[in-house]
Amino acid sequence: MAVHVLPEAVLRRVPQQARSRERLAKVIEEADRLIAAEGVEALTMIKVAAAAGISVGSLYQYLPDRDAIIEALAASYLAQIESEMAGLLELARAQRWDDPAGTFLDAFAHLYRSEPGFRALWLGRHLTEGARALDREHKRRMALALREVMLAQGVTDTEDLDAACWVAHLMGDAVMQEAFRSDPQGDPKLLAQGRIALRAYLAVRP
Repeated sequence: MAVHVLPEAVLRRVPQQARSRERLAKVIEEADRLIAAEGVEALTMIKVAAAAGISVGSLYQYLPDRDAIIEALAASYLAQIESEMAGLLELARAQRWDDPAGTFLDAFAHLYRSEPGFRALWLGRHLTEGARALDREHKRRMALALREVMLAQGVTDTEDLDAACWVAHLMGDAVMQEAFRSDPQGDPKLLAQGRIALRAYLAVRP
């Protein structure tokens, strides 16, 4: 289960006291459990408040509606992915990998496997426009981080490397989603072909 860290921008009100912050964290944890167990369709303000042991009125103070809960979860998941990417970058700077593309895909396949709530939200049709906007910004940051990973692995810095890494991330993200859409462990054939495609694409970068 993810440790949820919520960007303040998605909240109606930012909790100031430790107890309030703990209560809000509990709300998001319970929302995560609910969609992992029952799907996003089951997510309602009443169910989330009851599971977290608070009143609906208290929940409304921080998250005004169901869409806000979805956006809070999306922001938390994306922050977790970016944290994983930061860890990969540290490793990439400390060691040389035989297969950077495979290492990259394997790391994020693990997140898809270990976070059923993330899968249920991201592979369904329930992302709000706010969540999609967060995802667009996230993809750009991930592409920039991938660029740093490739530079750390010895790829030559050229004027098209930024765009190449953006395309590589979009390719990898699309393959990952399809691989896990019907198989919670990830379709091994799709993941294998994703590695081949990314490996070939990034290898031809000047």
